[in-house]
Parts: sequence; structure tokens; C-alpha cells
Amino acid sequence: MMTILSLKHAAAWRLIAAVLGVLTSTAAVAGAIMSGTMKPLGSVRFAPDNDVPCLLSALETGDPATGPSTWILKAPAGCVVPWHSHTAGEQLMVIRGAVLAEMTDHPATRLGPGGFAAMGGRMPHQFTCVRKVTCIMMITFDGRYDIRWGKGG
Repeated sequence: MMTILSLKHAAAWRLIAAVLGVLTSTAAVAGAIMSGTMKPLGSVRFAPDNDVPCLLSALETGDPATGPSTWILKAPAGCVVPWHSHTAGEQLMVIRGAVLAEMTDHPATRLGPGGFAAMGGRMPHQFTCVRKVTCIMMITFDGRYDIRWGKGG
């Protein structure tokens, strides 16, 4: 008979295994797409985003036309990246500011610095910079970049 303590222990080990799996798969992908790079945040050359007028973006690594890529995004307070999805899986980490992250079938969640969200391929989601501070986020895609607008995925 499983006890609550043994269930918590098993869940902790599953979480550790999942985190290690993500870290090792991310390292393998990163090794395949670049030999190494380092950039201070102040050196990032942001450009207006082609899809969302209030958003600035900069490609950090990879080639979004052919495979995995990493982007850094800058959004002023109130900027909304409306409902959309991608074929590739996406991961987001907040560097500065507060982001309201929303996904279908998940509660809206406010993420501050260090906050993390992972969206599987074709998972509709949207983000809003919700504080008076400009939001800075790091986004990675595990495959070729594409975008479909709307909540339908």
C-alpha cells in the first residue's frame, strides 16, 4: 500500500528525472547548433518584431528557418503577444519584469524573474508584460520556427 510520503518521494524522483532529461537533451541540441557564444545583455541588438508591434526581439543562437533557435525578447509594460502556437515546442524564461503566461487548459500564471513556462508543439499560448517595468524574456524553440495566430492551435 502506497502512503502519502512514498507518493511524494516517488513524485520527487520523477521530477528530478524529468529535469535531468530536459537539461541533457537541451545540452545535446545546443552542442549540435553552435560551438559556443557569450553575450552580455547590454550587447544584444534588439529589432522590431515582424509580428507583434510592441515587441523587440534578437536571435541569440540557431537558425529558426531550419531548426532549434534561442531568442531574447523585450516587451514594454502592457505589451501582449496574442494567442498563437508553433509546430516546435517552446520554452520561456523571464529575466526581468512580470509576465502573465496563459496556455489552453492551464490557469493563467504570473511569472517573475526566473519564472519558466514550457509549451508543447501546437499548444496555444499568449504572454502579457504586466508590470510597469519592461519585460525581458528568453525563448527557445526545439525545432524550426513557425507561428499560427489564434487560440485554435
